[in-house]
Amino acid sequence: MATLVIKPEGVCSREMVVEYENNTIIHALVRGGCSGNLQAICRLIENQPIEQVIGKLEGIKCPGSRSGNTSCPDQLAKGLKSLLK
Repeated sequence: MATLVIKPEGVCSREMVVEYENNTIIHALVRGGCSGNLQAICRLIENQPIEQVIGKLEGIKCPGSRSGNTSCPDQLAKGLKSLLK
């Protein structure tokens, strides 16, 4: 199992930690941000293929983000994309 630590930009959350194996997310944790919503997202993406999670989360916008053009889920997707390179 490997771990990816994401430092999101322009959103409320401070850090995202994703454990993965064989292109599947095993566990995820987000520090900071909207706790209940982010806990739910983390539970929903567990045991899901990384590419599928990216496809569902990428491009989500939050008016609470600094630019209004990103969100915690979008930042998570951007971080996960680094695993596909």
